[in-house]
Amino acid sequence: MLEAAEVTKNYGEVRALNGFSLTVDAGEIVGLVGHNGAGKSTFVEIVSGLIRPDAGTVTIGGRDPARARSDVGVCPQHISLYRPVTVREHLRLFGGLAGLRRAALRQEIDRLVTALRLGEFCDRPVGVLSGGQQRRAQAAVALIHRPVLLLMDEPTAGADPETRQALLEVIRDRAGEGAAVVYTTHYLPELTELDATLAVARAGRVIARGTSAELLDKLPGEVRVTFADEKEVCVSTDDPTGTLVDLLARADRPVTAVDVRKPSLDDLYRSLAVDDD
Repeated sequence: MLEAAEVTKNYGEVRALNGFSLTVDAGEIVGLVGHNGAGKSTFVEIVSGLIRPDAGTVTIGGRDPARARSDVGVCPQHISLYRPVTVREHLRLFGGLAGLRRAALRQEIDRLVTALRLGEFCDRPVGVLSGGQQRRAQAAVALIHRPVLLLMDEPTAGADPETRQALLEVIRDRAGEGAAVVYTTHYLPELTELDATLAVARAGRVIARGTSAELLDKLPGEVRVTFADEKEVCVSTDDPTGTLVDLLARADRPVTAVDVRKPSLDDLYRSLAVDDD
């Protein structure tokens, strides 16, 4: 569905993207993670057709982004709605611009109002809504025309738990219907909930790609043993079970607690996305 190959983008002397390559299949959710400045938002802007790359290629269903805009739904990192306009008016406007008419438009609005729990404030101006309500409204605008590619750039930043849960449920549903999803976030547990594959970006390129299981399998876990005198021994290890058995066998005082921690997505993020020195 989405294919990006060796994409480069410069802003003066700053190279925002430096050979950025990523493929996303229909029905796949890709969690795009990396430090600020890794190139995530620049990549989203290029795929959405807002800016053009200096080199490399991007295609959406075989088409250039400028020709595939009707197939793309974009939820930007910052709220981009008209403050005096109601949520329902936004959906009518953007749904109409996408070609939805009458019954089809009303039906799609009703679906999103229910799925994203917009009913309580759907007829209020965006400017009077809370941050979480605005997040849901912005996501609804991105989803109104049922795009085949969804670009979700930090869609839950600063959102309340209700907003986060509603958004994740809808994104999972749309991927289940065949949409390809690029989901950028710093909140890594969301990617576990979405069952996303991962793409780790650093310095304008993707440096690791795969399922969380594939990438986590290469990382060490941690074993922590607490003794009766409240002293602790913490060991990073590729064999947590064997390490724990060894520590207990060599213990010369009572043990009060043990903790075996498997590597997490946070560990993966730290190991792959550290800044270059």
